[in-house]
Amino acid sequence: MCAAPDCEDTRCAKLAIVGDVMLGRLVSREIASRDPESFWGDTLPLLLGADAVLINLECAISDRGAPWMRTPKVFHFCAAPGAVNVLQAARVRYVSLANNHVLDYGEDALRDTLDLLDDAGITHAGAGETLEQAQQPARFRAKRLAISAFSLTDNEPPFAATSERPGTCYVDSDSVSDPWPKADDIAAERAAGADIVVVSAHLGPNMVTRPSARLRAFKRALVQAGADIIHGHSAHVFQGVEPLGRRVILHDTGDFLDDYAVDPLMRNDWSFVFLLDVDPRGIRRLVLRPVVLNFAEVNLAHGEAFDSICERMSEQSKLFGAQLQRCAEGLELRLNGDS
Repeated sequence: MCAAPDCEDTRCAKLAIVGDVMLGRLVSREIASRDPESFWGDTLPLLLGADAVLINLECAISDRGAPWMRTPKVFHFCAAPGAVNVLQAARVRYVSLANNHVLDYGEDALRDTLDLLDDAGITHAGAGETLEQAQQPARFRAKRLAISAFSLTDNEPPFAATSERPGTCYVDSDSVSDPWPKADDIAAERAAGADIVVVSAHLGPNMVTRPSARLRAFKRALVQAGADIIHGHSAHVFQGVEPLGRRVILHDTGDFLDDYAVDPLMRNDWSFVFLLDVDPRGIRRLVLRPVVLNFAEVNLAHGEAFDSICERMSEQSKLFGAQLQRCAEGLELRLNGDS
């Protein structure tokens, strides 16, 4: 088994972080005829056992709108309003909306998404009526800890919000010397009471197993600006873990729930539930529970798949100085020291 958590501190909480959750297209067709809990398979107890679940929502949620046609786009994802029940079934506390699909069905569908999440009590960041709204971090609690989460993307420039147009929080990830959120933005959240600051980042191209040097530098700059956790996604496959003292970069958390075709080499059907024990000083411990995605369902990995997923993540994380330890549940990393 993984070593027992050392969370006697009453201000220690457990976060469950996963990658892309796409509830549109064929998954959406399943929603009306299945229990909301069924989509999460046997990962559900893990998610329900966490104090907060954080995801990237890779679709709009609405019954309005039409596929985006203003600029070329191949895939359009929109889920029926009942998708909110699927999120609630796993007690999802926060969704990142800065990605290349939240505006797939236009502004009205984006507005519906925001309203449905608000009505369900699910916090969100990364998209809004204006750039100012899209840049606003979500604020929520995990037990006695206050969490602030920013969301950003360098995907789909036509979706970028402006002072007069709804859309996403779009950033230039080439700006390593001047990344957003800035140190002042993160400091303001600390001053407002945040114990942990998350940056949920939809950066880079699809189907690559390691970040470019540029993207790695951008994410490290966000940590240097004060972020505790970089929640990476966009590649559709997981990438390595990079510890920086009591902070951590999850370079890409991969896919988690969808209807996508599986690449037999890249294995976009492999990923993890990333479980982080956190306190006001940062991350104490990270446990990675391997999962396998099936059509419109995700389950814990076993046997050869379990071993292969763990081995791939261990090798990828060595590139960033992380020595992940194998345990019965998957992989473990304890964090300490200064970043």
